[in-house]
Amino acid sequence: MRTLPIVQIKTTPTVLHIDADLGQQSIRQPKAELQMSTTPAKFIVESHPIKLDVDQSKAFAAYNGGSMFEMNSRIYSGFQQQFLRNMAERVEQGNQLAAIHRPGNTIANIVGTNWQSKPFPETRAPASYDNVDIRIETRAPDVRFESAVSNLNVIVNRPEIEYQRGKLDIYVKQYASIQFTPPAIDIGL
Repeated sequence: MRTLPIVQIKTTPTVLHIDADLGQQSIRQPKAELQMSTTPAKFIVESHPIKLDVDQSKAFAAYNGGSMFEMNSRIYSGFQQQFLRNMAERVEQGNQLAAIHRPGNTIANIVGTNWQSKPFPETRAPASYDNVDIRIETRAPDVRFESAVSNLNVIVNRPEIEYQRGKLDIYVKQYASIQFTPPAIDIGL
């Protein structure tokens, strides 16, 4: 039996070639900048001078009578005291004379003991260990403390991002084709 001639069809597919490289990404971030400044603490102590006050005026008055004013005022007050003592003696002598009825109270006995002169009032001050006055004045020191101050400044640097694209090559390695092969024709018929 005879078969019908068949047309032969041959196809080749399209072959695409894709060459792709990945992109490269780099992220870099510089270190943060740190600026720090510190004001040191201060401890301030202010001391005040000591005041020493020595008053020797009483000592000088005891040695040589002191100033003219002091000497005159001691003489003046000494005259007042001496006057009062003399008056008291005279009153006592008058009382003794009034009691003449007592034996031994004669005028000679009373007035005869009063022959010594009275001393002039003392021009010098009495000697004493308290003649020198010493005063010392002290003040507490002024103490101030100023604490340290730290300033901190941080500058953050932004990240640096770089991206390099990869390559993408797409091309046809083989084109599609259709090939028809007809059957052989028998011409001998």
